[in-house]
Amino acid sequence: MAFHSVREKHAKALQFIEEVTRDADSVQQKVLAEILTQNAETEYLKRFQLDGATDRDTFKCKVPVVTYEDLRSDIQRIANGDRSPIFSSRPISDSGTSAGEKKLMPTIHEETDRRNLLRSLVMPLMNQYVPDLDKGKALYFLFIRADTKTPGGLVARPESTSYYTSDQFLNKPFDPYSVYTSPKQALLCTDSFQSMYSQMLCGLIMRQQVLRVGAIFASGLLRAIRFLQHNYQQLAHDISTGTLNPKITDPSIKQCMAEILKPDPELADFITQQCSGQNSERLITRIWPNTKYIDVIVTGSMAQYIPTLHYYSGGLPLVCIMYASSECFFGPNLKPICSPSDVSYTILPNMGYFEFLPLDDVDNTVSTDLVDLAHVEVGKCYELVVTTYAGLCRYRVGDILRVTGFHNSAPQFGFVKRKNVVLSIDMEKTDEEDLQKAIENASIILKEFNASVVDYTSFADVSSLPGHYVIYWELLVKEPSNRRPTSEALNRCCLAMEESLNVMYRQARVADKSIGALEIRVVKNGTFEELMDYAISRGASISQYKVSRCVSSAPILKLLDSKVVSVHFSPARPHWTA
Repeated sequence: MAFHSVREKHAKALQFIEEVTRDADSVQQKVLAEILTQNAETEYLKRFQLDGATDRDTFKCKVPVVTYEDLRSDIQRIANGDRSPIFSSRPISDSGTSAGEKKLMPTIHEETDRRNLLRSLVMPLMNQYVPDLDKGKALYFLFIRADTKTPGGLVARPESTSYYTSDQFLNKPFDPYSVYTSPKQALLCTDSFQSMYSQMLCGLIMRQQVLRVGAIFASGLLRAIRFLQHNYQQLAHDISTGTLNPKITDPSIKQCMAEILKPDPELADFITQQCSGQNSERLITRIWPNTKYIDVIVTGSMAQYIPTLHYYSGGLPLVCIMYASSECFFGPNLKPICSPSDVSYTILPNMGYFEFLPLDDVDNTVSTDLVDLAHVEVGKCYELVVTTYAGLCRYRVGDILRVTGFHNSAPQFGFVKRKNVVLSIDMEKTDEEDLQKAIENASIILKEFNASVVDYTSFADVSSLPGHYVIYWELLVKEPSNRRPTSEALNRCCLAMEESLNVMYRQARVADKSIGALEIRVVKNGTFEELMDYAISRGASISQYKVSRCVSSAPILKLLDSKVVSVHFSPARPHWTA
């Protein structure tokens, strides 16, 4: 691709952003009319007797705001093989997955083009802030998961897997701004070890060409760094001898690596020197010295990894470039080289029809009247509600956003958190209800000791890798029994909790090994009263105080840890099947 054509392509992309955000409200009205016209004959919209109406007022009056639970039975019909137009007039091509449980999200082919449009804006935006990204390669640790099928034969897979296995990605024209160190054969391997190993090996071989390092989520990149620290000796051996680790058995990977891997004892010695010491500070920039930025999501629950990423990268910029979900893609970060705390995404009004449920400071709904995209107010928080071309109507995504400003007439949002999520280490989401259920199931084990859980809280410990859930328990041992629960019993409580958590947690624990064993720390009696005293001393109302089920404050964690009397870990991995 000639330089002038790339420059022209980038200019057109930036011009598109300006044009589509100039009058966001009129674009939104057009998008809603298109969606309602396209899906007018679907079973779902017919239930609400729109009678062909495509205007905003009729839509809001007749179509209800819904959650996944409201749609579960219809989505299950699609999963079971019903091909009638339930949500969309277009055929369902596959089903994305979302959030903690594997929520199936019906997808149509036209959505791929819309999502790729947003992806095409990334490098034009980055090129404004980071020059010469066409002079090297990107080391991105990208992975796919093996497809599963619904009972009706529909493919169910994450959106990222759909993209990385698509013709649009695999056969896209050469673009000097989108050259990866990892061969496609490595990305397409569903064996996580073989894929990671070969991607890391290529990244090391091409270390001087790497200009940016990344993964989708911060947790994914840290997992790759941990993999390097655990496997550097074998990687160095392969580089020194020019021979591939015999554990790599995928024929396509072996074939492509035969062309890439050549003996280089000097590089092997360098890798060994950098990885064998105790000091891992700036490991990324020591091994990949030309890295300009780290491309990972560090908003929401991923913010907990920012200090670790700064440690490994020497403080390189952490770039969050795009806001997207399985339900819908939303928009880019127009100022990608910013502090993670200042990341704001501009929602492009052509991507779907967007409404916003107003919230107060503690996530309570302050009005049931949803606000249109162009009419949100700076500084206020909202829950995002989407209507998509694939047929979701007024669907509560569960993301809580804060309005930070406007670009032209399109609002910009900071991602605050997932609604009701308490714990998250990798891509799993554990909410308060999930945690409470797990506590209740584990507490059954305590009955033989005539004991119960008085109170509890938790936090996601990412001080070591992989991160893991830590649960603080205060126990009550009731009379007449004075026999306290044994260490073995409390270890079983850890496993019982893990068995009760959602399938995405268990998959991360068992298959991906991206989450470590759950830990219970038993604290002294009276600890949670001291927590309340601390909160009251800081201005909390005694009448409104309630224990936070997840804590991150350093003083509170210090107080809790000072009261720990015993520590217990899950003795095995929970049950999980693909």
